[in-house]
Formats: sequence, C-alpha cells, structure tokens
Amino acid sequence: MWRDHGLEITIFVVLFAAVSAVGFIAARWRRPDTLAHLDEWGLGGRSFGGWITWFLVGGDLYTAYTFVAVPALLFASGAAGFFAVPYTVIIYPLVFLVLARLWSVSHRHGFVTPADFVRARFQSPTLALLIAITGIVATMPYIALQLVGIEAVLKTMGVTGSGTLARHLPIIIAFAILAAYTYSSGLRAPALIAFVKDSLIYIVILVAVFYLPAKLGGWGAIFDAADAKFDKTPAVADGILLNANNQVQYFTLALGSALALFLYPHSITGVLASKNRDVIKRNMSALPAYSLLLGLIALLGYAAIAAGVVPLKNPSGTNDTNTVVPLLFDKLFPDWFAGIAYAAIGIGALVPAAIMSIAAANLFTRNIYREYLKRDATPAQEATVSKLMSLLVKFGALIFVVFVDPQFSIDLQLIGGVIILQTLPAVGLGLFTRWFHRSALIAGWVAGMGLGMWMLYQIPNPATNHAHFGGSAFALSEWGLDTKKTIYVGFVSVVVNLVVAAILTLILRATSVTDGGDATTPEDYLADEGDPRLTAAPTSPAPAAAAPDPIT
Repeated sequence: MWRDHGLEITIFVVLFAAVSAVGFIAARWRRPDTLAHLDEWGLGGRSFGGWITWFLVGGDLYTAYTFVAVPALLFASGAAGFFAVPYTVIIYPLVFLVLARLWSVSHRHGFVTPADFVRARFQSPTLALLIAITGIVATMPYIALQLVGIEAVLKTMGVTGSGTLARHLPIIIAFAILAAYTYSSGLRAPALIAFVKDSLIYIVILVAVFYLPAKLGGWGAIFDAADAKFDKTPAVADGILLNANNQVQYFTLALGSALALFLYPHSITGVLASKNRDVIKRNMSALPAYSLLLGLIALLGYAAIAAGVVPLKNPSGTNDTNTVVPLLFDKLFPDWFAGIAYAAIGIGALVPAAIMSIAAANLFTRNIYREYLKRDATPAQEATVSKLMSLLVKFGALIFVVFVDPQFSIDLQLIGGVIILQTLPAVGLGLFTRWFHRSALIAGWVAGMGLGMWMLYQIPNPATNHAHFGGSAFALSEWGLDTKKTIYVGFVSVVVNLVVAAILTLILRATSVTDGGDATTPEDYLADEGDPRLTAAPTSPAPAAAAPDPIT
C-alpha cells in the first residue's frame, strides 16, 4: 500500500528531516554560556519576545491531536465536537491577568513549575507534591496522543507493518529524533520549530477550507450530507445541532476545558519563557486567531462525511476515526499537497510533545528529586536530571501507544482534563488569594480527585468495548434522575473540590489550626522586566522556612 503513496512519503520525510535539523540547530540559537540550568534548558532563558511566544504557546496548545481529533469528533458525533471552539475563545479573557501574575511571581522567585509556586505560597511540601504528581499524570497521555496524530498519518500512507514492533517502528524513529534534539536544545528546539509548524498548518487549512468545498459542491452540500448521516444514527446526542440531551455536557465541557487549558504544566512552561508581562498580555489578545483556525479545522469532519470517507480499522477491529482527516486529504488533494498536509500534522506533534516532556521533567526535578531526593542539588544537576527525565517521559508515551489501543488513549486525554482541573484552587485561585487553608486544599484535592475517578469509572464506551473510563460524559441517570442528559465529570469534581476546600478552611480557621506562612508578597505579583526585585540569575531556591506541615 505504501508504494501508492511514494510522493507523499517523500515529501513527508524531507520536511520532517528538515524540521529535525532545525531542532538540533536550535541549541546554538541565542545560546547562553551554558545550558546546564533549568532557566536556560527548560525555559529558554526566560527571554522569548512576542512573536516567539505566540508561535510557541499556540504550537503548544493546538497540537497534532487537535488537528486530527476535533474534526474526527465532528465526523462521529456532530455539533458536540464544536465545544473546542468556544472554550478556546473564553479562556483568553479568563487568563489575561492570571498569567501575568504567575509570570511576575515566578520571575521574582525563580519558579520553574506551578508546584514551585504552590510550595512557596502555601508552605506545604505535601500540597506541592500533589500538584507535581497531578501535572505529570495529566500530561503523560497528552504526549502519547501526539503519537496518535502521527500514527494516523502513517497509517493513511500505508507506512505500517503487521507486527506490533513493525507497525510502530516509524513512530519510534520519529520520537527518538525528537528525544535527541530536545535533550540537546531544550525549549529552544520547539520554539524554533513552532514557526515552521504553524506556517504549514495555516497554509494547509486555508487551502482546505476553499479547495475542499469547491470539490464537494459547497458548504451547503457538506452540511446537508452531515445532517443526512446523523439522521440515520440511533444516538440521541448526534446531529449538526445540539439538542436537549447534550447541551449540559456541551457547556460544562467547554467551561471545564477552558479552566483546565492553562493549568497544564506545558502551557505554563510556554508562558514562563516570556521576557515580560506585556508579551503575555499581547499573546492573550492575539491567540484567539488560533480559535478561528480551529473552527475551520473542525469543519473538515463534515467535509469527510460529504466525501464518503471510511475510517481505517484499529488492530482491535474498531474504527479509527483519527484517520478521517488524513484520508480526506488523500482522497481529494493532489499527492504533492497531501504530502505537505501530512507533514504539517506530523510536525504539529513535535512542538507540543517536546514542551510537554520538558514540563513533566521539570516537575519531577524541582518538586520530587530536589525536594525529597537531593535537597542540595546544583543547577547543573537539576538540568541533567530534567534532560534524563524528558527521555523517560517520551519512552513512557511510546510504550503506552505501542501496547494500548489508541482509541483508549483518546479517552485518557479527556480523563487528563478532569485530573488537571483539581489543581485549580491551589494554582489558579492561589494567584489571587491566600485565604484557603493549605490542609483544606489538600482535602479538596482528595475529594475532587476521588469523586472524579469514581464518576469516570462508571462511564462505558461501547464503541471501544470499554466498560469503564470510556470518556468524560457522566450520565445523570446514574444519580437516579430520569433523564438522558450527561455532564462533564471535570466540572462536577472541581466544584466539589472548591466546596470542600472552602468549608474546611472556615472550620480550620475557626479552630485556629496552624496554616503556615507565605513566602510571596503582594508586590511580587506585579513585578515586571527590569524591576530590581526580579531574581537576576535564579538558582534552585531552597525550601523556605515555615511552620511544620501538619500533613507531613
């Protein structure tokens, strides 16, 4: 089958190799005296300006999985898949000031991770450890899903074998190259590659939204074909319009996903690499342009219906809806442009996968290795550990994709949003208030995470034959309600988290339970570039002296 895609494969390989070379060259781009410091290797020297940050953060948030899975969701379920568009619109006003405050306090104290901030703000190593573990666990399936995007392209081109190893060998090679240049160049590699990645994506999508309708009879014909398909399906939630059964799920999923987006460690890593507060504010104003792009990408799912695309099969025999966009390109684009489109999707996996692995590695290094294994670690030792951990994280993602049905990995991405939302009270609200008691935040995390995991366990996925953890849409009938409505698990669990934290805070303060101190000051949250209060050359901050943590 691959022989029928010779030109596409050639273009894909050439562009992939060129981008990989850029990744290695990035080690010399704005090269400091040494990369043996997390500020340099993991945050690019905290010096990225407006354009670099825009491409880096955009490339970080809009991944290969986004360009594959969002239209695949519309292909399979219809209008419910559009939840990704409003949530990327409402998030930027929400975090406009939040991220500026995070940047200031992080640069003032030399924080590299959100758990660093929580450790200083609440003086609780236990809470910081929970934040770090939560970030790592939520990020892992996200990295694996970048591989799913690449695999969808490779399957379409027929570059797969019959055995387990042969089927995944191209992905293993691609991620080995990614691991090598991430190890050598750190955050500078995805920052430089993001320019190429985003340019390719914009070209492909802008061509697609004009070229494909012309081939399929216009957007009216495309929507008519999608409507006709969903009229024949028995699922009550399917259709090109929302209905009474999926509206609650839609708005809770959109809001929950918006709140979760900038809690992910990789999102915060891109923000902390900026050189000042104005860069962040300008980016929050400009990033909605990606939301326009996402809306156009989503419509490709309906175009695939009109084109009569039939998804390829997974080894388990289930439909791999992740292949619908690559198959659409293969069916309607000339071979040479299909090759460019495949490269755009493949390269689109490199930027977020690199940043995610760096962010997860930094969490382990700063908040587990340094806190519990080697408290006197030097900056060079921290950088070395992060480099090694970034390799292990990628290897773990590879193992996951090789041995687990990729359809199940998509379910885990939805679960990841539920998990990372439990850091909202400590990280998101912690940037504005120190009112919450540190022990109450731990209890809220336990309550929210416990309820979230229980609700997720109750959700089956008939399409993939999974009895549990089959998505994030919880049936309200499980609570005894006579309805077919569903609700996003993350929304419910984070509300419970907040309620428990608030009530317990009132009780603990009323009983005068020790709450420790706060290593930050109100002025820290307003510091900007050139402010003498900024840490000029941040080092690994020793844990601030504080009252003993009652939990540890």
